[in-house]
Amino acid sequence: MSEAEEQRWVGVMLDKLAAQESKRTFGDAELTERAAQLSEQYFDGRARPRTVRWVTNQNTRWGSCTPAEGSIRLSHRLQGMPEYVVDYVLLHELAHLLVPGHGPRFWELLEAYPRTERARGYLEGVVAAERLPKVPAAREE
Repeated sequence: MSEAEEQRWVGVMLDKLAAQESKRTFGDAELTERAAQLSEQYFDGRARPRTVRWVTNQNTRWGSCTPAEGSIRLSHRLQGMPEYVVDYVLLHELAHLLVPGHGPRFWELLEAYPRTERARGYLEGVVAAERLPKVPAAREE
């Protein structure tokens, strides 16, 4: 398989995956409910955000948290990604309500989530794919 064919095939498969996953998007109310469930399951309910919402102004971050306000914002770019990836980012931001920085205690909290490494790898792959040069799709005759 040539490099161009490989790039085209990767694009086709990513499009199919995105189409499947896009059916799983949910709104702010569902996101807030999911945050409560995850906090209960992994942090004994100690992380209690006041607001959890999707935002469209985060193009370099997957999420952000303002502990003083109790607000969590997730990038709209996560919509349509696998649920375990959204859950990881949500847990990451919930953990900031308990530990503000990224020190050892913060990462210890996230170790409770069994898909942390997988989700981080997925997000790293997305970032890497976004940096690839765009190859025109081969025309089929």
